[in-house]
Amino acid sequence: MKHTTGIHHITAIVGNPQENVDFYSGVLGLRLVKKTVNFDDPGTYHLYFGNEEGAPGTIMTFFPWSNAHQGRIGSGQVGVTSFVIPEGSLAFWKQRLDKFNVTNSERIRFGERVLEFDDPHGLHLELVEREEGERNTWSFGGVDSSHAIKGFGGATLLSGHPEATNKVLEEVLGFKRVAEEGDFVRFKSSGTIGNTVDVKKTRLQAGSLGSGTVHHIAWRANDFEDHESWRTHIEEKGYKPTSVIDRQYFNAIYFREEGGILFEIATDPPGFARDEDPTEMGKNLLLPPWLEEKRTQIERVLEPAESRVLEGDEV
Repeated sequence: MKHTTGIHHITAIVGNPQENVDFYSGVLGLRLVKKTVNFDDPGTYHLYFGNEEGAPGTIMTFFPWSNAHQGRIGSGQVGVTSFVIPEGSLAFWKQRLDKFNVTNSERIRFGERVLEFDDPHGLHLELVEREEGERNTWSFGGVDSSHAIKGFGGATLLSGHPEATNKVLEEVLGFKRVAEEGDFVRFKSSGTIGNTVDVKKTRLQAGSLGSGTVHHIAWRANDFEDHESWRTHIEEKGYKPTSVIDRQYFNAIYFREEGGILFEIATDPPGFARDEDPTEMGKNLLLPPWLEEKRTQIERVLEPAESRVLEGDEV
């Protein structure tokens, strides 16, 4: 039985790119590990945030469009993206969100303390305290490594066919069903980060893509050989995965499950340091070789966006 260790990355659509960077880097303290473009639409950024190394299981990625229409979160999407923080740091994060006027609320779910809030473009997010998962060594602005987000805690899936989605998680991706609480079923993988997936048992109105919605969720493959094995495995389970696509920092295949959610399988290697010094990641616009000759015209249409320490965090 094949099984993924958990989430590789989650990709969402948002609005203004500088607002996006200011929130995820400036407020949440994540590292902007790669500033590149959407390979399928090079006039648009593709921004990647994560821990200091940009490790799989920590990467939240965005397609930002300043004039994007507002989407609707609903069935066929990831409804909530969860980040994991060190135990004992929830009070720090509540104070920090309050400082930047981010409305938030705390509750207990599956026995865990959870802090819920939205990003500036409407994405539903949460922070959860857990002991498991390596500490993030990155410090930025007002967030030091002792409080830094470790990576993904998990995700809440809103399915148009919840039982079918549950079956995919268990029988295709190898997650274990571990608990039920209220309207949610919880699944867990073998990894220590990005390892928890909750599925809402009732169907919502179908979501529509736009700013403030998740485009897809990607699961981890160990390496390129394992990735090819995943493609065969998915076909044998009756799905129609895409061919393998080179995304420069990982290889990808995609398929849509019965609940309408777009799933990706992505390789852990080669990683984000393949085309720049690890100490310089995220500072410059990186383009794949086939787009390098178009750099001037691409840079002309992209809005400025850079990681910066926000007012109030400046020393």
